[in-house]
Amino acid sequence: MEDTFSNLATYGYIGLFLYSLGGGFVAIIAAGVLSFIGKMDLTTSILIAFVANALGDFLLFYMARYQKSMMMNGLKKHRRKLALAHIMMRKNGSWIILIQKFVYGIKTLIPIAIGLTKYDFKKFAILNVLSAGVWALVFGLGSYYSGSFLMNIAETISQKPWIAPIVLVVLGGALWLYMTHATKRKN
Repeated sequence: MEDTFSNLATYGYIGLFLYSLGGGFVAIIAAGVLSFIGKMDLTTSILIAFVANALGDFLLFYMARYQKSMMMNGLKKHRRKLALAHIMMRKNGSWIILIQKFVYGIKTLIPIAIGLTKYDFKKFAILNVLSAGVWALVFGLGSYYSGSFLMNIAETISQKPWIAPIVLVVLGGALWLYMTHATKRKN
């Protein structure tokens, strides 16, 4: 986490933009904390993360809609996860566009799944922009107002670096188990 803080302080808004194209959870949280300590501007950080996050999903939607064969070749190993994304779309309807912004692991699959369907682009565009705005505000403001707490966590991890791999393995394992269970064939 501390490396992310120093990288964002060094590369600033360009790094935030690039990282937010593909998700941006850590980047917007780090930008919020850096805003808390006065190294970045909160409003600018939220705006950049918002634009990049919305643009990233537009690009995924576009690629899935107009470059299907290329996308499907790249997703051969992830067909079950893509099928899960379709099921989630049917189950949650348009709400999935907002939900996917907050759930790591499906953030890239949902816009691709939506792009592969006949979902109306204008409706997707409006919901995507609104969802990206909510996402950027929630994580940007949340990390700003939790800045002191998050700085304490980063300090603890820097003093006891063995904690970070354990947390990452637990979170990664939980995500892997969930995705394995959710995409498992049911006889």
